Amino acid sequence: MPIDLYYMSLSAPCRAVLLTAKMVGVELNLKTVNLMGGEQMKPEFLKINPQHTVPTLDDSGFVLTESRAICAYLANKYGKNDKLYPKSPKDRAVVDQRLFFDLGVFYSSFSDYYYPIIFRGATSLDDGKKKKLDEALRFFNMFVSDRDFAAGDHLTIADLSLMASASTMESVNPKIFDDYPKIKEWMERCKNQISDYHDLNQVGAEIFGQIGKSALAKIQ
Repeated sequence: MPIDLYYMSLSAPCRAVLLTAKMVGVELNLKTVNLMGGEQMKPEFLKINPQHTVPTLDDSGFVLTESRAICAYLANKYGKNDKLYPKSPKDRAVVDQRLFFDLGVFYSSFSDYYYPIIFRGATSLDDGKKKKLDEALRFFNMFVSDRDFAAGDHLTIADLSLMASASTMESVNPKIFDDYPKIKEWMERCKNQISDYHDLNQVGAEIFGQIGKSALAKIQ
């Protein structure tokens, strides 16, 4: 049976799953959920995922939510080797740490700063939240300052998740990484190694960026 993915291309976490599936060679049956139109609240979707979030994966009746858990599951079950998600406890721990950093620090600091403007009608940016975002960017710039990829010397699911986040951030604010050259270098390395990167990730990131830029222009 095909693997169903309920997703929305604007969502960075959804795009991380698309990238992971491509890298492990899994074909997904994509089912778009229009969050803007409230489709996540339809009874048929709530039956699958009561949390009404995307991405949601349904692998022959095994339902999983949370993008980073989905990426790990796909790499574990379908990966041809363990390069994307190492089996070595120490190596895997570093990948997990970067995934948690993306979830709890990197992308969350971006969303805390920009989402009130983009989605909630706020009319000004919060200086305190900007400091948190800058701190997160400094941390990640350090992480990739002495290694080619987020968790070591080769691409892992941590890079896929972080790239989905970083590309979204850059699409909203093209100058966001200007003071962080190591992040820019890491992004270029990832783009060169991720299969179908542009179609699976950059297109959706740029559409999200257009929405973000439009909202920000109203408060200038």
